[in-house]
Amino acid sequence: MAHKKGQGSTRNGRDSRSQRLGIKATMGQFVTCGSILVRQCGTKWHPAKNVGMGKDYTLFALTDGLVVHRTTDKTYVSVVPQPT
Repeated sequence: MAHKKGQGSTRNGRDSRSQRLGIKATMGQFVTCGSILVRQCGTKWHPAKNVGMGKDYTLFALTDGLVVHRTTDKTYVSVVPQPT
């Protein structure tokens, strides 16, 4: 019986968790205040009206409403409040 591990097993075991980035709320979807809209690295999507940005560039809703995307030179994400 071997009393040391084989070389293959000692070099493995460094697989990291995926970051689960991307759009979490699509265009036209109703979101509540505080809902995460986009998880991203850097500013691929930019915050517009009623959208805040966290320190890790996460975009989140500041009010209840419908998600709207707008593209000019940059892509903006905003939340349009629903009239009650």
